[in-house]
Amino acid sequence: MAEAASAADRALISALRENSRASVTELSQRLGISRTTVRARLDALVATGRIRRFTIETDVDVEGEIKAITLIELQGKMSRAVIRTLRRVAGVSTIYATNGSWDLVVEIKTASLVDFDRILREIREVPGVLRSESCLLLAHVTG
Repeated sequence: MAEAASAADRALISALRENSRASVTELSQRLGISRTTVRARLDALVATGRIRRFTIETDVDVEGEIKAITLIELQGKMSRAVIRTLRRVAGVSTIYATNGSWDLVVEIKTASLVDFDRILREIREVPGVLRSESCLLLAHVTG
């Protein structure tokens, strides 16, 4: 089982959510901890999978990227095992717990429909997944 995040780890993750490009020095100053501690905590968070990647957000969608939302119903109390497995599926971007008829909402990002089909098949084959429903995201709607 993964160790619980410390207050310093939660603060570090929060700071990175605001600016994933912040330097170790900037993070150290912001959080009031040494650069060595920041570097060690970052390395540990990456090694344990708490931080999976450093990325950017833009105001435009990536041209040609396939994005989808997949709703998942789980069998019994298998959510932790299913989530651990889903985190290892290439193309699974984000996993959310939810309420209602569906137990999880999974965001998928991939380069092609062939890849999307593979990812969806992998998700459906995970022990503990009873059923799923997917929606391809076509265009960002504004105004």
